[in-house]
Amino acid sequence: MLRRGLGLLAVALLLSTPVVTAWLVGDLTGEAARRIAAEGESLDYAVEPVSLGPTGDRVLVVVASALLLVSLALLIRATVTHKLDPRWWSALVPVIVAGVLIGLGWRIMTAGAIGANIGAGLVVLGGGPVLLVLLGVAAVQAARLRREHRRRVG
Repeated sequence: MLRRGLGLLAVALLLSTPVVTAWLVGDLTGEAARRIAAEGESLDYAVEPVSLGPTGDRVLVVVASALLLVSLALLIRATVTHKLDPRWWSALVPVIVAGVLIGLGWRIMTAGAIGANIGAGLVVLGGGPVLLVLLGVAAVQAARLRREHRRRVG
């Protein structure tokens, strides 16, 4: 199960975690910007928010939440039943943290602002390198664990 399934579950975590995180964080547009928008002024966005409409957004969050919960449940169950070496969590946790960072970064980048969105610049300057490090750590750990497994089995 876990040879191919681990990679699939890791991808499911990386895709679903940002969606669930962004939903949990919610819109980060400030109160002052909301008042100005209510008066008819248009807000500035580093990245325009994307919406599938109220129903589409809800369906996306429900599917992503189910995918996240099922993936985590399967991975935890596999660890408890000794089908998954617990050391694999050293590769999975950075993937989950990267997903959280992507979701939070998305909310900061899509926040409406009056003028410049300084948070968007900080996300690019600080979040980008952190994201690369997290995904790099996950990839290196996964490669190391696969190599160890092949040496023991083969």
